[in-house]
Amino acid sequence: MDYESKMVCKKNDQTAPFRASHATESCIHEPVSHSSMSRKIAVVFPGIGYHTDKPLLYFSKKLAIQHGYEIKDVPYGGFDKNIKGDSVKMYAAFESAVAQCEELLKNVNFDEYASILFISKSIGTAVAAAYGAKRGIQTRNIFFTPVQQSFQVMKDEGILFHGTADPWLNHEIFLRECGKTEYPYYLVEGGNHSLETGDALRDLDNLRWIMEKVEHYMVIDEDVADACCTD
Repeated sequence: MDYESKMVCKKNDQTAPFRASHATESCIHEPVSHSSMSRKIAVVFPGIGYHTDKPLLYFSKKLAIQHGYEIKDVPYGGFDKNIKGDSVKMYAAFESAVAQCEELLKNVNFDEYASILFISKSIGTAVAAAYGAKRGIQTRNIFFTPVQQSFQVMKDEGILFHGTADPWLNHEIFLRECGKTEYPYYLVEGGNHSLETGDALRDLDNLRWIMEKVEHYMVIDEDVADACCTD
């Protein structure tokens, strides 16, 4: 699949068309050793209340470890309450999180990695994009449930996941913002800001589907890295 094309894919729509178009010390998990030329890192940027031990991020990390990534959690926090719908509080949380990232990731030398993957959720999608741009590093991205402000800073390549019933970002606004970009995106019908519907078995089925898409994106990255190393 060509990720430079726009893809719109809904859960249970396997024939979807392709259209051209929280803060303490951060935690790092290292897989089995790899040569310095092939080291990969996945940095995980949580949402305000959606920490890295919650399903989307937890299982994304598990998959990343399976595919040889070192995992770096960025546990920023200390934000105001009732941020949703308050642009002032949202921006303050964003600025605080970016500043915390600079401190939490100050000892990471991204030049040592052949591949850098940012996995982000909610406001973390904006934080990840802004931090990457500020550090001047090229990243690949898995953006879970971006907020509207995220689209102002998301520049590097990636894939997006959105629930059609997400109260943090109206579905029509999401579609409008995506229409201005070349990002492929996946939709979970009836999904909220956690990509959940309230039906436990359906949510488990959806989670598996989401993780299949996440893993596929990681494997695309592996194929590119392998090709580079064999040139």
